[in-house]
Amino acid sequence: MTSKYIMLNGKLVDYDDAKIHVLSPAVAYATSVFEGLRAYYVNDRFLLFRGLEHFDRLNASMRALRFEEQFSPEDLTQQLARLIQANGWRQDVHARVLVMMDGATSMLSRGSAVIAMTAGPFAPNKYLERGLKLGTSTWQRVQESSQPPRIKGTANYSNGRLAMIEADEHGYDMPLMLTRHGTVSETPVASVFMIRRDKIFTPSVTEGILEGITRDSVIQLIADEMGLAVNERPIDRTELYDADEVFMCGTGWEITPVASIDNLALRAGAPGPITREITRHYMDAVRGANPRYAGWIREIDMARQPA
Repeated sequence: MTSKYIMLNGKLVDYDDAKIHVLSPAVAYATSVFEGLRAYYVNDRFLLFRGLEHFDRLNASMRALRFEEQFSPEDLTQQLARLIQANGWRQDVHARVLVMMDGATSMLSRGSAVIAMTAGPFAPNKYLERGLKLGTSTWQRVQESSQPPRIKGTANYSNGRLAMIEADEHGYDMPLMLTRHGTVSETPVASVFMIRRDKIFTPSVTEGILEGITRDSVIQLIADEMGLAVNERPIDRTELYDADEVFMCGTGWEITPVASIDNLALRAGAPGPITREITRHYMDAVRGANPRYAGWIREIDMARQPA
């Protein structure tokens, strides 16, 4: 389903009119950053999950790439609300906010940023019950000293694209990417968690990962709701072979169980009992069912019409 409107530089424009020049630095040199957000439709209102954190990370990515502009998270939240209202959706939506460098074709361009927002329904996750088949990629994850994964830039996703194509050609659902040291990093689209001998582990932020907002939410939920600490440390590939459960998490993928890694089935199946419990707590949080996490939610009242 295609949205009728896109938000471009703070204005609602028709879907087909949202354009940027083909010679812009964003096109020529992938000088752009983005964020993906979820808004959940509950009782005739949308609940935007951790929107301010996403917009803060967007500004951090822009700052790292020396964009001169910065955007107010509150203003961006209001723009996104107008976009969702204008398109008239009445179901869960996934939003994407993309900031692109416009102007002269130069790797040194710093100003004239174009910001675009889209929002629309997300395809159902077909792996929630059967789990993903992960395959270890021969492509290493990008590293801080060459292409910092902390920056959510479009250029970084060429690395993930190569791994995704390789996985698809070998019959896997998703690639598992390793660091240059051979330890587990993440998938191209989500963070990885491992449950092994009743303990929960995830690669630390120095393992070539994006500092995921969903990852942060899951770590806090596990501590608050289950009374468990998540061990953030390097993880060897063969530790995953010996794991009871593995799942990945991200804004778009939410909590998605893993069924096998390199064709080795996980002991507890997919999803395992701990993954199911974490999923339940996460969905309660994003849908506003647990008041403890009300601070993570921004309500968009659909009764109000966009200006």
